Amino acid sequence: MNFEADKYSNGVNGSGQQPSANDLHRWLLYIPSIIFFHFPSPTSLHSYKHIKETKKSKKFLAQCSTRTHAAIAVAKLPRIPSSAPKIPLKQVEDLNLRDGSKSKIPLENNNLANNTRLDQYEAPIISTTSTTATAKLYAILEAVGDRVEMHRNIGEQRDNWNKLLLNSINMITVTAATMAGVAAGGAAGAPLLALKLSSTLLFSAATGMSIIMNKIQPSQLAEEQRNATRLFKQLYSEINDTLAVHDPTDTDVKDAMDRVLALDEAYPLPLLGKMIEKFPEKFEPAVWWPQSNKSQGIKHVKAQGKNGWSEDVEEEMRVVIEVIKRKDSEDYMRLGNLALKVNKILAVSGPLLTGIAAAGSAFVGHGSWAAIVAVTAGALASTVNTFEHGGQVGMVVEMYRNCAGFFILLEESIESTIQETALEEREDGEISEMNVALKLGRSLSQLRDLARKPSSSSDLDGSTIDEFASKLF
Repeated sequence: MNFEADKYSNGVNGSGQQPSANDLHRWLLYIPSIIFFHFPSPTSLHSYKHIKETKKSKKFLAQCSTRTHAAIAVAKLPRIPSSAPKIPLKQVEDLNLRDGSKSKIPLENNNLANNTRLDQYEAPIISTTSTTATAKLYAILEAVGDRVEMHRNIGEQRDNWNKLLLNSINMITVTAATMAGVAAGGAAGAPLLALKLSSTLLFSAATGMSIIMNKIQPSQLAEEQRNATRLFKQLYSEINDTLAVHDPTDTDVKDAMDRVLALDEAYPLPLLGKMIEKFPEKFEPAVWWPQSNKSQGIKHVKAQGKNGWSEDVEEEMRVVIEVIKRKDSEDYMRLGNLALKVNKILAVSGPLLTGIAAAGSAFVGHGSWAAIVAVTAGALASTVNTFEHGGQVGMVVEMYRNCAGFFILLEESIESTIQETALEEREDGEISEMNVALKLGRSLSQLRDLARKPSSSSDLDGSTIDEFASKLF
């Protein structure tokens, strides 16, 4: 069977002429065969004729496919060589461990990008001791951050205690004094008894509340928590610096742990059992750092200009220590003792006056002197309480205690630096000098001028040092 319908696919016959009527008639006769080829019936599939036509059709389709592929073949483009720059891996300095914490873990193999096989990668060698110390230091860091929040919250609470108790005691005292005066103004019978009883109870309540308030000193407690918050923040920053600068060691962990425990002991949170004595027999500076067993004596080391140290710098530090001891520390100890004595007098006077007023109010109506005593003592008690707790004398005592401790710590730190015989193990001399100047609120030139004045006027063994080392407090 000839598939002659191809002759008329372009509208012309084999001779290139337009098809005649007979040609069109013959072409139309093949339409049923084409339809039968595309949609064969089940019975016609078994016929030999249909099988033969199917083979021819497949051959025709294969030829058409070959022509199509030949027609759309596209020439291959030449390969363009390209080379991407190899970027070496940087050191992985910060690895998030937990809660945003970071740890430095350097990778040994920085040329991993140059390797073509994954099995050639070698795991970084990490010291087990360093990793353990880092984990311990992060645990201490977390505890320090928690203590910062605790001391801040408790400090705000105790400051509120001071305000609320002061206002309450003053209102109770003024109300009781008013009732005593009204009772003495001519009341008789039941009204007199009611006013006397109310005034006596109010004065007694004010006495009890004053005793409790003067015992715990809320303003001093609030100042303690503020100082603890500041010092724990400072410790938190120093631990973060240690983690960022180098891999921690067991010595760093022990030092941080000792400082946390020393701060806990210096500024306790609970009131019962561990509260700092508010009225000690002798004024003592605050100590919030671990005590070392090193000798406090200064060893005179001949510096040779190594590590920023020289004989002039060492002599300057010794003079600064002497000025701090003779002027700043001595002055703050004197002021601290004075403030402590004033606070003791006020703490006793307040409850004593309210107690006298309570006794006087109980005898109102038996003479004019009783009413005078009750009203006068109540007014004085209110004045004393306002001066003591409104003026926060307890906070002033704690401030002097903290400042005296600050100067003692500064003395010990300078001495421990100077007495280090190995110069290479000391803190850099220029950095140490700058730190001392900043802590004293001075510039470097002012610190050097301070070191020259005693030596030029009276020598270190004299007593005519007329300038304080600190300009900050």
